[in-house]
Amino acid sequence: MSKKRHQQKRKRSLSNSELPTSDNKRLLIGQINGLFGAQGWVKIFSYTYPRKNILSYQPWHINVDGNWQTLEVVQGRLQGKTIVAQIKDVFDKEQARAYMGTDLYIEKLQLPQLKAGEYYWDDLIGLEVINKAKIVLGKVSNLVDTGSNNVLVVNGKREYWVPYISPFLIKVDMDNQTILVDWDENF
Repeated sequence: MSKKRHQQKRKRSLSNSELPTSDNKRLLIGQINGLFGAQGWVKIFSYTYPRKNILSYQPWHINVDGNWQTLEVVQGRLQGKTIVAQIKDVFDKEQARAYMGTDLYIEKLQLPQLKAGEYYWDDLIGLEVINKAKIVLGKVSNLVDTGSNNVLVVNGKREYWVPYISPFLIKVDMDNQTILVDWDENF
């Protein structure tokens, strides 16, 4: 799986349990985490890879008191090391402040179709990980980009960090919701 296909890259400092979860229809792609300027622009923390890809997914969806609403982005851009966006009908800081901390989602149908053998991280979370000795190591709770390769974070009797590359990754079986790995349970 190439790095370019990681649409749900999460920062290493955030664990999966600290992030709101996606549902079967929607995928968490970021969060409004700041204000930018006096014109009502907001700062965006992006979980997409590359970060600026969040701007290519439109519209965004937000959950307000259990109801899904659509957010339209008028314009957005990279601003230094952050991403900023102007939301439709938001014209000043006070209006923008109401969106602080809001999680941003897209419909999963908005994602590009992947080639055979490629998966979005969200699709791998929850799959059971089994080694060649048929020992169940646990379930994928998260993935981490270490810089050199991606790693499956597997939680079972203990936590395993299994590199998501050959020769450790043998097979992803979406039909059976399993991942076969070459990994000793004592590592």
